[in-house]
Amino acid sequence: MKTVKTFIVLITFLGFMSCADNKEVSSLTVDRYIELLKANQYDSLNLPAFTCQDIPALLAYRNDTTVIRDFPCNPISSYYVPKCTLGMYVIWTIESIRSVAIQSDRLIQRFPSQSPILALRDSTEMILVYDTLSQEVVAKAYNDWWENNERTNFKDFKSIDPLAGTNYKWH
Repeated sequence: MKTVKTFIVLITFLGFMSCADNKEVSSLTVDRYIELLKANQYDSLNLPAFTCQDIPALLAYRNDTTVIRDFPCNPISSYYVPKCTLGMYVIWTIESIRSVAIQSDRLIQRFPSQSPILALRDSTEMILVYDTLSQEVVAKAYNDWWENNERTNFKDFKSIDPLAGTNYKWH
């Protein structure tokens, strides 16, 4: 019984923290977000509440290989991610926008997957991928997805998985 009470208190506490954190995150601009990530000073527990209007500004950073170390990750992930490239994290942020828009069943808060790491799509084992080539492929896939559809209403192409034609999926 004590475990259940502790769990309820913990969930309530996290809920209040999330609410307070969301006010700060919802007013964040893409430029400020990038500035904080690059300075390893992004201290929110959540991803920003960006929308499809923010995707072009985010895509400008898709190829950035700056290593960042202070960023939020999915709280249910058991995989520790000590660092990530800015470009990969930005692409994951774009996936968050898409996942929220399609109301993905994989969403936890605004996190579109377990972590901002890629895995091989058709592997029978979970093989995680961290290399520069994978970032280039994924950056191109998201950019092409946006450029091929940007003149269309977002609601008409948000369900298209930008990674569908690649060997990768989000972890």
